[in-house]
Amino acid sequence: MREKRTYIKNAYVISMNDEKQVFENGGVLIVDDKIKAVGKIDEKEIFPDTQIIDAKGKIVMPGLINTHVHTSQQLERGMGDDVDLLTWLTDRTFPYESSMTPEDSYISTLLCLVEQIKSGVTTIAEPGGQFVPSMCKAVAQSGIRGILAKSSMDYGDNLPPIWRRSTQEELDVQEQDLKDWNNTYDGRVKVWFGLRTLFNDSDKLVLGTKELADKYNVGIHMHVAEAKAEVEYVKETKGVPTVTHLRNLGVLDKNLLAVHTVWLTDEEVDMFKEYDVKVSHNPASAMRVLGFAKVPKMLKKGICVSIGTDGASANNRMTMIDEMYVTALIHKGWRLDPTVVKAEEIITMATTNGAKALLWEDEIGALKPGMKADLIIINPDSAQMLPLHDPIANIVTAMHESNVESVMCNGEWIMKNRVLVTLDEQAILEEAKIHAEAIRQRAGIVLPDRFPVIKC
Repeated sequence: MREKRTYIKNAYVISMNDEKQVFENGGVLIVDDKIKAVGKIDEKEIFPDTQIIDAKGKIVMPGLINTHVHTSQQLERGMGDDVDLLTWLTDRTFPYESSMTPEDSYISTLLCLVEQIKSGVTTIAEPGGQFVPSMCKAVAQSGIRGILAKSSMDYGDNLPPIWRRSTQEELDVQEQDLKDWNNTYDGRVKVWFGLRTLFNDSDKLVLGTKELADKYNVGIHMHVAEAKAEVEYVKETKGVPTVTHLRNLGVLDKNLLAVHTVWLTDEEVDMFKEYDVKVSHNPASAMRVLGFAKVPKMLKKGICVSIGTDGASANNRMTMIDEMYVTALIHKGWRLDPTVVKAEEIITMATTNGAKALLWEDEIGALKPGMKADLIIINPDSAQMLPLHDPIANIVTAMHESNVESVMCNGEWIMKNRVLVTLDEQAILEEAKIHAEAIRQRAGIVLPDRFPVIKC
């Protein structure tokens, strides 16, 4: 079978290669699912049947990598506004998620992926719904990449009855999910192990998870030092803060993706560096109720910090574009230093660092020969993004979802000219409305009216 070639020409190509080179009027040549060449393309490589896309005036860059997104919470959007963390978790999120069916999880994931693709994301990492097969099915259908994990919990009085399982049951179901789904669909779908939080994970579960992750050479996706209450709880029950306790258990390692990491001591930041722990920074959700992570300090020390959106019930805006913008603001604000966390660092966090955080840097995160063809085409020709005095800064501080014109993953277009190729967006929207209301009714969640409502 003859190879398929795609040639994108005349673009402003942000390669994110080892030298972070940018090519003006550059090209990207794709052969099947991989990048053949970037920059100045040899005309001899352009065959008569090559698909040619003239991207003059447009920007081509690697697809964005969302290292923490709760696909199972997409149908829960709007349930976490203006409440404290424990109210959100115990009275809203746990009842809602525990009332979901596998079909609900599938529809919720599809809706989440519509938003991800339309905002330029080509890879996601899901920290833990309850139905990994449903999430895998949706990711496979969408055409993007996904690392999926079950939200494993074996401890805590706040757990709904349906979630109260033994440590071994939680380990067994995750191991089976991995055997069934890891490295499927041309390698786009992967399965990791998930740990929710030390509020709900026993030391036995944490240690068993670490053992299995190492056995299968995959990662662990975990909320770590997320909230002040969590760290205080761990101090009371274990005698040391969260990260120190994980270090003592032997869990800090290069295959741990630690999410939020807001309440770290300076010594624990050093532990992250020492053990090569990866970080997912979720600025918008953290700013609501958690606090401010020491991201400038982490970056300065060379810790791999990536970016995630968190879930729709904690953030509402599930786009990496918004997260990059918020990342550009909050650290300057709370430190009163406009020079920290620069635009080029933020783009790195959203691409190459994201790939490293997901242990996938050998295939994704940059546009260079031999890498998988995961890229986006940005059309800056809009009032909100022009002029392009500083294109790199504009991507972080001025770009909107509507500027993302086309998305390619694994050499296949999954969105072209703002139209999804792999998913029926309108059908998903209609299904999502039905499933979201049905789950809320089953969960018995009633939100108070913010203004008087008159039924006419």
